Order: sequence, then structure tokens, then C-alpha cells
Amino acid sequence: MLELGCKALVAYLLGSVIGSLLLGRLRGVDIRTQGSGNAGGTNALRTQGWGFALGVVLVDVGKALLAVGWVPTLDLPGIGIDPAVDRDWLLVTCAMAVVIGHVYPVWYEFRGGKGAATLIGTIAVVAPMALVPVITVWLLTVMLTGFVGLGTMLGTATLPIYFALTAPVRLPLVAFGVVMAAFIVFTHRANVERMRAGNENRARRLWLLRPR
Repeated sequence: MLELGCKALVAYLLGSVIGSLLLGRLRGVDIRTQGSGNAGGTNALRTQGWGFALGVVLVDVGKALLAVGWVPTLDLPGIGIDPAVDRDWLLVTCAMAVVIGHVYPVWYEFRGGKGAATLIGTIAVVAPMALVPVITVWLLTVMLTGFVGLGTMLGTATLPIYFALTAPVRLPLVAFGVVMAAFIVFTHRANVERMRAGNENRARRLWLLRPR
């Protein structure tokens, strides 16, 4: 279990490198003081523009690719590779750790983003084909409602369904899907409250089926 714990910690620390705050420091801004106050890609886009937001996404997806594609393969000094550790559980543990690190970054007073872009990066390694239902549901939801947060929650909710229906069923992936779907709903709880109050922002450029 030492290997599992150490690699989860490395993945968490990678997750704590927040793209918007890292690039914001270079620009001299802290986007947590602007817009919605969130350090994620959507707020970066709304407050800093497309170029900045693209850089944020590249950092946040890139760290996830490292945490899931590289960290589980590390031969850590003094620890090595433990044959008793199931590789699937190690993979999803690192995936969850990097997303949690993004939301609660130790380097930034535990105030990070909502985890969506980082989660996309983990899925790209864990199960690339799962991105198809996730992105499809996200896009359809945003086109119909204009709510990016709602699209993110519903898109993520397809994960456990996809993993449960994909043969052979792998329990670690199903567990990963369930935990991440619940966690993304939790990180978007403020969006849910704003939608209920009727004052949630809409992505009008993507809200193609909005009422005229």
C-alpha cells in the first residue's frame, strides 16, 4: 500500500498546480478575485479571454495526463513496484487524486477550480472512448440550455453508466465514474444554486437553440 499512497500523493501535488493561477501570476492577476471567483477554465475565459483560457486548459489537462499516464509507472526509490497493488486501482486512485488536487490545491490555500478540465485529461488516459458520451452530452446540454455547468455535470454522469455497460466490466473504473460524477456535482453546487435562482450565466455563443 506504500506505493499506492506515495503515487497518489505525487498525483495530488501535480493536481495542485493550477493553470489559471500559474498563468495569472505571470499576467499579474488572480482570477479568484474576478468573475465567479473560481480558478477554472470557464471563469478564465470570461475574465481573461480565449488565449488565456486555452493556456489554462492545456496546463490542467496536461498535468492530468502526467498524473495518470506517468505517475503509476514510476519506480520510486525505496518503494519500487509492489505486485500486490492492483494496477487498475492504482490508475484510478491517481486519477482521483489529481482532480482533488486541482479543486483543493495545497499550493494555493486549497482554493482551486472545479475539476472539469483535469477530469477530461484523466479520462483521456483511463478510457479514451469514454470521452465520446461525456463530450456529446455536454455539447447537447449546452446547446439546449446554455448552461456550461449543467453540461459538465450531466456529461460526467455518463461515466459510471459507460463503464458499467462496457465489457468486461471493471469495478475500479465503475467506482471511479461514480465518485467523479458525485464530486463534480459537489464542486458545481454553486452553479446549481444560481440555476435555481435564475441568475446563472449562459454561454450564448454555444446556446444555439435558445429562444428567439
